[in-house]
Amino acid sequence: MPKNSKVVKRELDDEVIESVKDLLSNEDSPEDAFKKSELIVDVREEKDTDVEEESEVEDERPAWNSKLQYILAQVGFSVGLGNVWRFPYLCQKNGGGAYLLPYLILLLVIGIPLFFLELSVGQRIRRGSIGVWNYISPKLGGIGFASCVVCYFVALYYNVIIGWTLFYFSQSFQQPLPWDQCPLVKNASHAFIEPECEKSSATTYYWYREALNISSSISESGGLNWKMTVCLLAAWVMVCLAMIKGIQSSGKIMYFSSLFPYVVLICFLIRALLLNGSVDGIRHMFTPKLEIMLEPKVWREAATQVFFALGLGFGGVIAFSSYNKRDNNCHFDAVLVSFINFFTSVLATLVVFAVLGFKANVVNEKCIAQNSEMVIKFLKTGNISQDIIPHHINLSAVTAEDYRLVYDIIQKVKEEEFPVLHLNSCQIEDELNKAVQGTGLAFIAFTEAMTHFPASPFWSVMFFLMLVNLGLGSMFGTIEGIITPIVDTFKVRKEILTVICCLLAFCIGLIFVQRSGNYFVTMFDDYSATLPLLILVILENIAVSFVYGIDKFMEDLKDMLGFAPSRYYYYMWKYISPLVLSSLLIASIVNMGLSPPGYSAWIEDKASEEFLSYPPWGMVVCISLMVIAILPVPIVFIVRLCNLIDDSSGNLASVTYKRGRVLKEPVNLEGDDASLIHGKIPSEMSSPNFGKNIYRKQSGSPTLDTAPNGRYGIGYLMADMPDMPESDL
Repeated sequence: MPKNSKVVKRELDDEVIESVKDLLSNEDSPEDAFKKSELIVDVREEKDTDVEEESEVEDERPAWNSKLQYILAQVGFSVGLGNVWRFPYLCQKNGGGAYLLPYLILLLVIGIPLFFLELSVGQRIRRGSIGVWNYISPKLGGIGFASCVVCYFVALYYNVIIGWTLFYFSQSFQQPLPWDQCPLVKNASHAFIEPECEKSSATTYYWYREALNISSSISESGGLNWKMTVCLLAAWVMVCLAMIKGIQSSGKIMYFSSLFPYVVLICFLIRALLLNGSVDGIRHMFTPKLEIMLEPKVWREAATQVFFALGLGFGGVIAFSSYNKRDNNCHFDAVLVSFINFFTSVLATLVVFAVLGFKANVVNEKCIAQNSEMVIKFLKTGNISQDIIPHHINLSAVTAEDYRLVYDIIQKVKEEEFPVLHLNSCQIEDELNKAVQGTGLAFIAFTEAMTHFPASPFWSVMFFLMLVNLGLGSMFGTIEGIITPIVDTFKVRKEILTVICCLLAFCIGLIFVQRSGNYFVTMFDDYSATLPLLILVILENIAVSFVYGIDKFMEDLKDMLGFAPSRYYYYMWKYISPLVLSSLLIASIVNMGLSPPGYSAWIEDKASEEFLSYPPWGMVVCISLMVIAILPVPIVFIVRLCNLIDDSSGNLASVTYKRGRVLKEPVNLEGDDASLIHGKIPSEMSSPNFGKNIYRKQSGSPTLDTAPNGRYGIGYLMADMPDMPESDL
């Protein structure tokens, strides 16, 4: 017998077994036959297909090389420029050390629970933000699209700040630093200090005139600033090269971009503590002002800082966690990353105020020297009697305590004439109370302090290199929040999409490198993200807790993690977090309504900032940014509620995932019981395959297709059985 005779015989036997005659001779009732038919699946074929589908799902989705790489990516995304120049300002402004208490409370109430929620859904569903929210609630699928829009808005101006930082980094390799002294202006007869610089300061002049070459209003474009245009291009090239291979390339860079800032911060802290006056800054920082802490504004700003510090609503958290294994302990990750973020903010605050304390002492010493010279002149001219000055005080080399004593004596003796003398009290607290935030802290206050450091170019290079790394870490997460959902949903090539995304962002970003570009950065920062992100996170919470079901979600977490999460999260997600977020949203809207919309413009003649209102077209842009960011939510809701687009036309409701390509199928959004069992919308279920029926001669019979997770979806055939348990997420 030929060696393949067994194969021929088995095929003939299969033909006999699966013939119509055998089917018709089956005496079972149709219902029993249906039940038995599910048991006659060829075991070998099931096993092979199962392995094939499972391996395909695993191989198709990239994964982190290690848990450390993933943690560093999440830390790099959440720890950004805001930790260095926003948190210290809020801490100093809102009660010093007392501000840490409301921040910590709100971190536990809304920060960690919502961060854990985003990590969980990303890891469980293994999709970007679009796929995740389509999966959980089709009608709220617009949350994912809105997250991508907000991410793109933020990326547009955030990378401009990285471009500014690159410019300062490139200028730091000079001794002395170029912002150390005011420039001299020469004319035919003599040289004199630039008036604009003399009225402000060397660092302020360098920032507004040399770096930005800023115009006097947002309506005055002034053309492109070529230096900042080159820096913006360099920033986008860096982001593109780091992200072009997805987490395979960005994950390796995270080792440096996430860890290097901590090395610099610790070095800065050690160096700053050795400087004169650093302790004064730290003491001022942590002197609690309990009366300020009780104000509602403090809690609102603390909640906003918690919200943005963790990157909630951007989609980057979901995108990064979607590359995890399903059994990863994301609860541990949520707590770890949240507290790393908090302690990084505290560390950065210590560094900032130690440096600002040193700067305040330097400024105070100059103030004392200048005012001591004025007192000596008054003594020589007889305006002040020599008898009132204590004999042990030498005005030529006076200490801060001695000058304070002389100042108080003169103020008492010359009570009526004292205002005419124009003497300054020269107190360190007055200098430290001049709170600066954002770009003012990094590019003006900090740069001025570093000019007084020994080996100032070295520390300047380190500082701006740290800011570049902090900014890039956040940018990677922001871009991942755009790229991952689009790649998952539409199955485009990640490399091509990344290049197109970065190129388009650079072209749009030219708005921010005009001479008026800084004003547009302020506009986007104020209006493109704050309210839209708050609304998105509230909708995320509602989608999981009330639409999908908090009880079912807790069961999904138990199945995924291997243990039941604390009931604390149940109550936070269902009651406390929605209430706190809604209160924060209302407070933000009220605050935005009470605060006149405008920006701080640099007036060249006055050499100072002046608050200006946005022109009418500027108000239109502000409102448009908020509307466009949130618009995908109602659009997708209406499309899916009213079925406005034909199901078979490839619309949002009929996109699914299988074998690395997009499938389009007719669906019934309302009446498919199988989709409810699987917790999936019908659009994301696998298409029926009529080529592999259980009984090949029974044409048109339903088939056992695979579920989206690669397992056989028995629930598809048994959807009408009343005792079928609900499957997991």
